[in-house]
Amino acid sequence: MATHNLLLLPGDGIGPEIMTEVKKVISWFNARGGDTFESDEGLVGGAAYDAHGQAISEEDMAKAMASDAVIFGAVGGPKWDDVAYEHRPEAGLLRLRKDMELFANLRPAICYPALADASSLKKDIIEGLDILIVRELTGGVYFGEPKEITDLGNGQKRGVDTQVYDTYEIERIAKVAFELARTRNNKVTSMEKRNVMKSGVLWNEVVTDTHNNGYEDVQLEHMLADAGGMQLVRWPKQFDVIVTDNLFGDMLSDVAAMLTGSLGMLPSASLGAPDAKTGRRKAMYEPVHGSAPDISGTGAANPIAMIASFGMALRYSFELVEAADMLDKAIANTLDKGLRTKDIAAAGEATISTAEMGDAIVAELDALSA
Repeated sequence: MATHNLLLLPGDGIGPEIMTEVKKVISWFNARGGDTFESDEGLVGGAAYDAHGQAISEEDMAKAMASDAVIFGAVGGPKWDDVAYEHRPEAGLLRLRKDMELFANLRPAICYPALADASSLKKDIIEGLDILIVRELTGGVYFGEPKEITDLGNGQKRGVDTQVYDTYEIERIAKVAFELARTRNNKVTSMEKRNVMKSGVLWNEVVTDTHNNGYEDVQLEHMLADAGGMQLVRWPKQFDVIVTDNLFGDMLSDVAAMLTGSLGMLPSASLGAPDAKTGRRKAMYEPVHGSAPDISGTGAANPIAMIASFGMALRYSFELVEAADMLDKAIANTLDKGLRTKDIAAAGEATISTAEMGDAIVAELDALSA
């Protein structure tokens, strides 16, 4: 039996509401026996700016670095539109990723059978969908320098963002993708823009070299990222694992999210490199969706992506595979019973609240463990 230390960062908008539902699940596992979870809570994003004048305090950053896993809600909202760029709510998220060296972002896109009709795509295209996008998270255009807006005079300005990748950054994310593919359907699709970007040329070369040096058993294909976006909505089941850079991964994973019917259904994991002594990785788990300020406080938010993100923590940080499988099953059973939050309900279909969805998933955990 082990005790794991979690830092909960609810954030802004619907973040606190969906985090409340995760706390119910954490409490259920603590009461069940076996491994337990001790939780601390901090501020991030606009909430942290309001309290400290920065998107995450040094104290909460230190807690994140010392935790076994960070469970993150969402940040941002119109309230902070005029905050200085370096203090904007998203800066807290970017700092967590950078300082914790969370270079590998795993974004699964799974279509639950009960939700096959909720997608905007035809049922036969997405039914049974199970793909994984592996996104490089600490390099590329989001972090490259220079990053600036320059006044050119005469009313003209120039905005510059720099796309930069080194060999080791591409190699390590490719290895993650190949190793994960070996646990799935043994296929990796690498996406970049080598036709117009030098970083894409390097990406292609390094992924190919990595494949040829220890991963020849995994099928590898290359695809331009824009073509990949088209193929995701044309026939997504052709993919197994997609590996791509920070910018394209951001966009492609949002496209993949809508294949499943709603952004409210998609969890994610952000992982660092294994510690040389303990083998443990620093990690953060968060839903793919944003803070949704337009529905904040209404009880309409879908907590499934947040709860499933904790499920990914059970699987990837704590190796509690049985517990992770049980939580995934509880979510699927809840949906099979026809329970829907507003975002995944068909026209005229009855809906339940954020809290009711969380309670229903906990009830299914009870049923599965009986």
